[in-house]
Amino acid sequence: MKKFFILLLSVLLIFSSCATVNVDEKVDKEPVVATPAVTQEETEKSEGIVGTIIEVSRYGNTYLDLLVSDYAEEFALGDIVNIEVNGQTVAAPIVTSYSDVDNGNPLVKVDGENVEVALSYADFANTYGVGVGSTMSITLSEKGGYLGEYEIRHLERTDNRDDYASDEVFANFRALSGGNLNENMIYRSCNPALGDARAPYADALAKEVGIRKVVNLADTEDTLLMTIDPNSYYATLYENGDVVLLGMGVDFRTDDFKAKLKEGIEFILADPVGPVLIHCNEGKDRAGMVSALLEALAGASMDEIVKDYMTSYENYYGVEEGTERYDAISSIIRDFFTTINGRPFPESALKSVAEVYLTTQVGLSAEQVATLESLLTE
Repeated sequence: MKKFFILLLSVLLIFSSCATVNVDEKVDKEPVVATPAVTQEETEKSEGIVGTIIEVSRYGNTYLDLLVSDYAEEFALGDIVNIEVNGQTVAAPIVTSYSDVDNGNPLVKVDGENVEVALSYADFANTYGVGVGSTMSITLSEKGGYLGEYEIRHLERTDNRDDYASDEVFANFRALSGGNLNENMIYRSCNPALGDARAPYADALAKEVGIRKVVNLADTEDTLLMTIDPNSYYATLYENGDVVLLGMGVDFRTDDFKAKLKEGIEFILADPVGPVLIHCNEGKDRAGMVSALLEALAGASMDEIVKDYMTSYENYYGVEEGTERYDAISSIIRDFFTTINGRPFPESALKSVAEVYLTTQVGLSAEQVATLESLLTE
């Protein structure tokens, strides 16, 4: 499989000096190289489109005042474009999902009404220092340059229960496993309170296994109350104070992510009874990373962690082990551990990587980490 890489372009500037700036990428990926800003006059003369940011999501994704339908002929899925943003030039593919590119990589997302520019599992607005009112230009770099990778990665699913083998598969509901994990102590699933087709199934399964506490990585109180079924099992848990709402972003590199992860773990440790349910919305990204950390702490191998992580993609999208698509997506969770460690490491040190991350970056004490490990494995 041709591995994805970003085409680097050097822009010759007349009557100005040149300097290059590295834009942070994953540890094992070549960095995106930024080139100097073009002048306003050059921007007006260049081909392409110029848009203004009209909205920034709480995850740092930016939405432009450009309608996808207006540029369908100029740019197509799988094209690579150059984005001029705040004095930097960033190469990005045109895709329809954040998972169509690797963690931390830029993308132009065109599955909604407005053109969206974002980073996969990272905060574009903060990374590039932009907000509502900021402008950026988008010009074609390579026609179809990312199409092969896009076709491997692009995933589709239905919301029809009959298309799935079981309620558990449909709701992406299962117990964490691997290593010395205590069977049926920690569960993961999609959001049982989201109000979508899957929520009632996740709620019923949570009740069936007797979930006692919930770590909700996705919701704030405002978003939860907009969608929760007041007659659900989940609502009862929430009313009893057994649900913590973290409203966590998807960028695990940020201080906010780490602070909220600490809050969630301390919520579990304050009254360590199980079973405990951990979920975001789909139960595959934020829940996938948190689950991977807990599994590593309990002594699971990288292969066991990857298998559990990829079960979400099997459940939702039918991604099969041994395929190029499976290998491409599974690199996300492997790279997650490399990133939090700061460098590659032998897989035998996986548990130590989790312990060090939880103490030195998340801010848990060594005693708290030891207590958490006991809870997971006893």
